Amino acid sequence: MRTLISTAFISLDGVVEGPGGEPEYRNSGWTFKDIEFVPEAYEIKGREQEEAAAMMMGRTSYESFSKVWPGMAEFARYKTMPKYVVSTTLTEDDLVDDWGDTTILRSVDEVAELKRESAGGPIILHGSASLNHALSDAGLIDRYHLLVFPLLLGAGKRLFSDTDKDTQHLKLVEHEVYSNGLQKNVFDVVR
Repeated sequence: MRTLISTAFISLDGVVEGPGGEPEYRNSGWTFKDIEFVPEAYEIKGREQEEAAAMMMGRTSYESFSKVWPGMAEFARYKTMPKYVVSTTLTEDDLVDDWGDTTILRSVDEVAELKRESAGGPIILHGSASLNHALSDAGLIDRYHLLVFPLLLGAGKRLFSDTDKDTQHLKLVEHEVYSNGLQKNVFDVVR
């Protein structure tokens, strides 16, 4: 069974919307506004590229990332990595040509089927708040890589679903606090 890892920049109140400057969100760009850059806080991002065997995202994140990530040296490993986009509306014609193999999955069930494959390593899930909700509610996320920013953003898309469900326990397996107040928290989902 493949491991599915959700990775996110997240505010202390759980918001994941607009961390890199995406338009139409009041606090867009909150990861770099008035936050001192401390390189060691982002070590996990490089490690994710080295350890992941595939990348997953929803349509909206794919449309945002595919415009800029293929040409960025910081994300060179992702260019060659297989990608999976979970969408009911995206078509093959919507896929970019310069970002490697991309497969469109149409449902959470197809994600579950992909996870059941014995071949292949971990799949890293970027962005995609709605997809995170659906996959978490379906019990498909195995681990969370969270860079928690010392901010309260109020409104905005949140990483975690507000579905009324049984308690989900997490086990903290790695953590660190950095001089700028960022926290790295890596949690395994307890089954």
